[in-house]
Amino acid sequence: MVMVDDIPFPSEITTTKPLSLLGHGITDIEIHFLQIKFTAIGVYIDPEIVAHLQKWKGKSGTELAEDDEFFDSVISAPVDKYLRIVTIKEIKGSQYGVQLESSVRDRLAADDKYEEEEEAALEQIVEFFQSIYLKKDSVITFSFPATSNIAEIGCSSEGKEEPKTLKVANGNVVEMLKKWYLGGTSAYSPSTISSLANTLSLKLSK
Repeated sequence: MVMVDDIPFPSEITTTKPLSLLGHGITDIEIHFLQIKFTAIGVYIDPEIVAHLQKWKGKSGTELAEDDEFFDSVISAPVDKYLRIVTIKEIKGSQYGVQLESSVRDRLAADDKYEEEEEAALEQIVEFFQSIYLKKDSVITFSFPATSNIAEIGCSSEGKEEPKTLKVANGNVVEMLKKWYLGGTSAYSPSTISSLANTLSLKLSK
């Protein structure tokens, strides 16, 4: 187990094959000099990703963290990726959904990829989170299989109930979901990007 802000993350999880915890961090904001932490994040990726990143061999974690082209390659590498996000401070699912929607929508609009299909896919995501209350230790997961352009979002709030899941089949939205969490300097959690860059730098140096 790896502890991320007192929250345990398994060092490996298995989707279709074993994925390793290659990066972790938190999302937070500072209000009146107080750091308020919202979520802890674990990024699980098929270790085979290293074969797709050889171009960056020898670069330090600091260099990689600043290199958006490197993270574009991480996102586009044809390997399974999985995000596990654990709530630290309880929040309404609707707040999380709206935050996700506006961030993804802005990225799509900036790339001129925001059409009716993308809008419909984002509405589904907002609706999915609408009825969920993210208590402390609730888990949100994003699964990005290597072989398809589909993402599966899961959410379990008490650990007891069956997780709710939603499949997102719009390729543009799926790509921007990855970029929200893994998109280098523009990603949602700088601490996660820094951790991922350091781990991959080490793995590339072997």
